This record gives sequence, C-alpha cells and structure tokens, in this order.
Amino acid sequence: MLRLKDGIKELIRKVATSLPKDVEDALKKAYDSEPAQSPSKEALAYILRDIQIARENSRPICQDTGTPIFHVSAPREMGFRAIEEDIIEAVREATAQVPLRPNAVDVLTEKNTGDNTGIAMPEMHFEQSEENTLTVDLSLKGAGSENAGTFYRLPDEGLQAERDFEGVRKCVLDAVYTAQGKGCPPYTVGVGIAGTRLMAAKLSKGTLMRKINDRAAAEKIRELEDRLLSDINRLGIGALGLGGDCTALSVKVSYAHRHTGSYFVDVSFACWANRRGRLVW
Repeated sequence: MLRLKDGIKELIRKVATSLPKDVEDALKKAYDSEPAQSPSKEALAYILRDIQIARENSRPICQDTGTPIFHVSAPREMGFRAIEEDIIEAVREATAQVPLRPNAVDVLTEKNTGDNTGIAMPEMHFEQSEENTLTVDLSLKGAGSENAGTFYRLPDEGLQAERDFEGVRKCVLDAVYTAQGKGCPPYTVGVGIAGTRLMAAKLSKGTLMRKINDRAAAEKIRELEDRLLSDINRLGIGALGLGGDCTALSVKVSYAHRHTGSYFVDVSFACWANRRGRLVW
C-alpha cells in the first residue's frame, strides 16, 4: 500500500508541474478574448506554452515553486503529529526530486535550509472531520503574488471607503491597481471580510482554493464578486501588466461575522499559476 508520505510527495509534484484544468481553461478563454498581436495576447500565449511544456516534461511551471501551504482535514482517530511528520518529510524529498527551489530562509541567520522546511515551513493547518477519509489540500504560493496582498481597516479616509460593500469594492480596486503587474496577472483575487485581522487574512487566502467557476452561496456575495471582476478587468492592467482586457480570472469573497467596532478587509492574490491540488486518502 502506498504510504501517506509518498501520496503527499506525488501531490506536491502534480501541483508544481500541472496547473488545474479550471485555471488553464480560464487562461485559454482570456487568450481568445484578447486582440490579435496585442502584448497581452502574446504574453498569454507564452503562459499557455509554459503550462504545456511543464506538464509534458513533469517540470515546475515557475522557477519560484512557492511556499507549500497545506490544509488537512483528518478523521478524529488520526493523530495530527504523524501527519505533520509525513508532510515535512514529503516536502524534503520533493524538494530534491521534483525538484523544488529551496525557499526556506532562517530570519536569524539569513541561511537557506535547502529543503523548504524550517520553523512553520511548510505552512500547515489542521482540522478534525467526521468523515472517514483524510483530505490534504495544497497550495504552492509564489512570493510575487503574496507580496501583492494588502490589508485594510474600514472606514478608510484616504479611499473614502465606509463599512459596507462599496467600501470593500474600493479596497479591492485599490489593491489591484497598486499591484499592477508585480504579482504576475491574470490574478485570482481572494477577499476576506471579518472583525479581526487574522480571520480576514485566513478567509482571503482560503478563497484562492475555490475553483474558477465556483459560485458563492449568498446572492449578495455573488453580485459583489461579479461586479469586482468586471471592474478589475476594466483597469486595463492585463496579462503580466502589459495592458489588456483580462487582469483577473476570478474574484472570490468570503466573510465572517464581525465585532460592532471592527471591519477588516484583506485582499490576497494568486498569480496566473494558481497551483493547487487535493489528495483524498
């Protein structure tokens, strides 16, 4: 029987080398919509070619293979510590074998550990489940898109943004306009609305794991997502910041109840290479 560590290592290889179908399909749609011979269409052509080459040769899609972020849902009878050890060892082996670029740097010594492991690296989040199966979701989060993320506290006088969805819209458009092409668009944009900074960040990053065609349950959230996507794509930033009609492939919004005195908005970005995948064990 295949060991859990080996299953996780294969998940890492797949996520690093093969973009999810829904993301690739959205990039193809974006390519078809751009004017012929435009810089953005040419950039998307290179992106689609890179995706194909990476998959055919089982090589990483991007030189920055990102920060491995794991979300684990495990049955009550399974111990988190054993799963954590399997994940760490799988990351070590995958770094050497896929290979992945070593990205874990000790902030005290500024030395790279060489195997993508260290304090809170890889990043792991655990929850118990009533199901009988173990689910491991993985995102390989590139630094460029992570650096583009922005946090807001409403009301925001500079943006003239109040504590409402119109204020949220102003925050998101400001974040995208400020990012321009630095995070490698077309983006998947994640938005978290909550009463604490930690929850807002958690929600915005979690939305990046949703599929492109996934629709929010609440009608008001669906309307906000649709409006944001339309507004973002009218900014004209385009693929890799070269100008064009497709700056974002998707916008996903998630929210939590908030304290009466707090209203936080966190905006997260995934670059065009939104590398994510799932292992069900």
